[in-house]
Amino acid sequence: MYIEHFDLKEYPFQLTPDTGFMYMSEAHARAKAYMDYTIWNRDGFMVITGEVGSGKTTLIQQLLSELDDSVLVAKIFQTQLDDTEFLQAVLVEYGLNPFNAKKVELLDMLNTFLIETHARFKQAVLIVDEAHNLPVSVLEEIRMLSGLETEKEKILNVILVGQPQLNEMLESSDLEQLLQRIRLRYHIRALTQNETREYIKHRLRVAGVKREDLFAANAIPLIFKYTGGIPRLINTLCDTALTCAYADDLKTVDESVIRTAVSELQWPTYEKRQKTYEEKGKIERHHGPIAKSGEEEMYRHLRRSTENMEQIAELVPLLNGISNRLISIEGYLKRVADCLEKDSRGGGVVKMPAQKKQ
Repeated sequence: MYIEHFDLKEYPFQLTPDTGFMYMSEAHARAKAYMDYTIWNRDGFMVITGEVGSGKTTLIQQLLSELDDSVLVAKIFQTQLDDTEFLQAVLVEYGLNPFNAKKVELLDMLNTFLIETHARFKQAVLIVDEAHNLPVSVLEEIRMLSGLETEKEKILNVILVGQPQLNEMLESSDLEQLLQRIRLRYHIRALTQNETREYIKHRLRVAGVKREDLFAANAIPLIFKYTGGIPRLINTLCDTALTCAYADDLKTVDESVIRTAVSELQWPTYEKRQKTYEEKGKIERHHGPIAKSGEEEMYRHLRRSTENMEQIAELVPLLNGISNRLISIEGYLKRVADCLEKDSRGGGVVKMPAQKKQ
C-alpha cells in the first residue's frame, strides 16, 4: 500500500513475530542470554515474563532459530488445556502418537522418551508460551517432569513464558514446590523513549528505508506517550501513521501525523490505558471475570456501581452524625411535649427543658 510511496522493500511494522526484525534492547538481550544459559548449561527451569506485546514470542522464535539438531524442543503455544491434553500436546511435539492413551500411559511414554533422548546424548527442552493461562494442575505436572535428572544434570529443561500474572501464580502457596525449582526469573520491561526511537529506526532499516528522517524527531515522544514502549503498540501506531501519511501524500511522519493516527485508532495515552486496566482488574477481583459478550457495557456498569458504592461509603460518617442529632432532637421534643401536657393539667407556667450540648 505505502511501500512504493516511501521506497521500502517490505512493511516495517507487521504484527506477526518475525526474527528478521528482532530488535535486541537491553532487556531482550538479557532475557535471551538467560534462555541460552538454561539450555546450553542444562540448568533446569526458568521463567520469562513481560507485558502483552513486549516481544516474548519473537524472542522464543529467535532462540529456536539458533538451536541445532542435538536439541529436541516441544513448543506449546496453546495453553487452554487440562493436564491430560497438555501431556498429549507435549508428546505430539516430540513426534509421538499419544492419543487413545490414559494419563498414566502418557506419563510413562513421556518419561521413557526423555530417558532415551538423554541416552542418545540429545537434549530435551520444553518451552511453554502464554504459560499464565495454564491451570495449577498442569503446572504441577511440569514440576514433576522437571524433576527427572541424572547425578549431574536435568533430563528436561523447561522455559515458561507468560504475562506478569504468571509471577503472581507462582507466588501462591499452591505452587511453592514449583517455585523452589525455578533457577532464573526475568521480566522483560518496556522500551525506554530512546530505545523506542532506535527500535523504529531498526525496523525501517530492515525494511529498506534510505532516509534517516522518515519519522521526524518530534514524532518519537508522542509515539512513546501513546505506546509506553510496548513493541506491538509501537508497530500498530507506526503502521497507521505511515498509512495516514500516504493518504495525505506526505513523505515524513511528524507529530501531526502521529496525532492523526492516534485519532484514527481512538487511543488514550498509555498511562490512561494502564489505569483503566488496573481499574478493570480491581472490579474483576470484586465481581468476578467480565464476560466477553457485552464486556464494555458491563464494565461501565460495574465501574459506575463501584464508584457509587465508594461515594456512599464516604457519606456514612456524615449520615451517622445526622442520625445521632435527629435522635437527640426527638428526645428533646418528647420532653417538651411532656412539659406541655403537665402544664395543661396543672395550669402553671411551662418550664422548658434545658437542651443538652451536642
